[in-house]
Amino acid sequence: MPRYEYRCRSCTTTFELSRPMSASAAPATCPEGHTDTTKLLSTVSVAGTAPAPSAGAGGGGGCCGGGCCG
Repeated sequence: MPRYEYRCRSCTTTFELSRPMSASAAPATCPEGHTDTTKLLSTVSVAGTAPAPSAGAGGGGGCCGGGCCG
């Protein structure tokens, strides 16, 4: 189930709620009981490493590094 992050406008507490996507826009009450909250925009973080370039792939990374300069 997705987690959504909210901020309370009354006490400035930031909190998370797990709820179905169909309820993501539903009002949320902060842990202190305030109802004046707003949903924050979340960023997705994907951990991992990029694959290494293959041996014949060229230099990449700019015009002269990519072999396009004559």
